[in-house]
Amino acid sequence: MSGKLITRAQLALRNGQDKPEVWIAYLGNVYDATESRLWRQGKHYEHWAGQDLTDELKDAPHTEKVFERLALIGKLID
Repeated sequence: MSGKLITRAQLALRNGQDKPEVWIAYLGNVYDATESRLWRQGKHYEHWAGQDLTDELKDAPHTEKVFERLALIGKLID
């Protein structure tokens, strides 16, 4: 990881709509899901990219291990 610090505003722009990148956050880490076929146009089922998904994971049918498939690009800061 590059140690890049990413604000919530920067994360929000990487929603697959405003900018081509698809970023999501979980437990303070920011991941790049741009190449994931599951995040086309920044949406994965009822979840949208560009935000912190920590609270939403408890409703998902998978565990946090899915984040291991994505590139860790930085830390989310307030």
